[in-house]
Amino acid sequence: MIQTEHDRLLIIDFGSQVTQLIARRLRELNVYCEIRPYQKVTDVGLREMAPRAVILSGGPDSVTREGSPRAPQALFELGVPVFGICYGQQVMMEQLGGAVEGGHHAEYGRAMITPAEGHKLDGIFAGLFTETGREQVWMSHGDRVTKLAPGFEVVATSPNAPFAMIADEERRFYGVQFHPEVHHTPGGKVMLENFVRMAGFTGDWTMAAYRDEAIRLIREQVGDAKVICGLSGGVDSSVAAVLIHEAIGDQLTCVFVDHGLLRLNEAEEVVTMFRDNYNIPLIHADESELFLGELEGVSDPEEKRKTIGRLFIDVFQKHADRIEGAAFLAQGTLYPDVIESVSFSGGPSVTIKSHHNVGGLPEKMGLTLVEPLRELFKDEVRALGRELGLPESFIGRHPFPGPGLAIRCPGAITRDKLEILRKADAVYIDQIRRHGLYDEIWQAFVAILPVRTVGVMGDGRTYDYACALRAVTSVDGMTADYYPFSHEFLGETATRIINEVKGINRVTYDITSKPPGTIEWE
Repeated sequence: MIQTEHDRLLIIDFGSQVTQLIARRLRELNVYCEIRPYQKVTDVGLREMAPRAVILSGGPDSVTREGSPRAPQALFELGVPVFGICYGQQVMMEQLGGAVEGGHHAEYGRAMITPAEGHKLDGIFAGLFTETGREQVWMSHGDRVTKLAPGFEVVATSPNAPFAMIADEERRFYGVQFHPEVHHTPGGKVMLENFVRMAGFTGDWTMAAYRDEAIRLIREQVGDAKVICGLSGGVDSSVAAVLIHEAIGDQLTCVFVDHGLLRLNEAEEVVTMFRDNYNIPLIHADESELFLGELEGVSDPEEKRKTIGRLFIDVFQKHADRIEGAAFLAQGTLYPDVIESVSFSGGPSVTIKSHHNVGGLPEKMGLTLVEPLRELFKDEVRALGRELGLPESFIGRHPFPGPGLAIRCPGAITRDKLEILRKADAVYIDQIRRHGLYDEIWQAFVAILPVRTVGVMGDGRTYDYACALRAVTSVDGMTADYYPFSHEFLGETATRIINEVKGINRVTYDITSKPPGTIEWE
């Protein structure tokens, strides 16, 4: 989105999986920023954009490789502050007369940096190293800077990065070998806050401003046409629907697709909740037979997602054909969906997995996508929902994936397994609510495993499914830690599931973080 009334910070994306976390940290500081892939930032375009400051992101490539990504050379002649992160630092050194080499000892994960002797810790590094004389940071690099460009000084070092923090105070150019945008660099927020303050940003970009700009852009895009919106009842699609309705009113019709992969009683709850709160036309499309028929026996996760995505398109097409003037399909696509499927704005990051609502629409539909939340994280969507006046019952719901229980059922999907999974999940969420933990957890669910195990119930032998409980804490969905339930809670929950859900005789708890895992199982 372009907001010309705000000072702008440009993030040049070299393909890091966490580039958008930079934007997230800046939005927390009420600074408006735009992410552009490096190949779309030209010298001429850069001067026309006239950003107040620029951040160079990390990336998976090596600056030592011929043809690897570079920043526009005009950037270093704009006279604005520049902050290079990881690959971004290396690009600065390579283009300004320093040197970068591979083949040294790599650093991945937590590391400790210490200040260089004699360097004054001010500017963007003010407020660091105050307690122990060291700072924890998160590293992810194979190459490293081996020679500083003219004008730069070393600010801090780590055991495997002799130029972990560098600065050219006269030109206001800064670089770090680590990632200040991630949670595991505690001082990173201070660094970014110092950078934007030094660059002269006033912090005037808010969710209210985003709402106003989004409404304007939706009206410009849609005009007098009709829009159908895929409504799941989750936070994302609900906020998207209310935002679009505020922009275009009765030009919007919502379609709730029951694909047979919902949780226990969810279809009735969603339809009732939405119709009781909003006067927006809503079609309840029960397409469970279609979806379950197509998915029968499918076990490959990517095939599941792609099948579901294709069928969603077919269903929306059917209903769009019945609405005269329907020209747009609205979705609640968020940035974490986009970055795991394909790089944001066409950049070079690596695909993690397909998402059913990412990647555009087939030409045969004749519809254009409206995705007003595509640049936002989940917590930002919740903030926008509050700005729009949505009730907390909408805003506080745990995320639920578009493919539903299909990706919580590793292996072949069957109706029997789905029914067992629904009941187990309902018991688990009931336990979480009974213990007052629902709002502390980002997302919780049960996955039914594609194995059967031997058990004993009463005096008899059982041979039933095992299930895994999953609960994570997160802020933005890009990284997550497992929730530390007590053993008492886990034992009580396992007992309830085994006693109340016929078909499960073993319960496990998934303690994998993201990364290396993803939140969902498939």
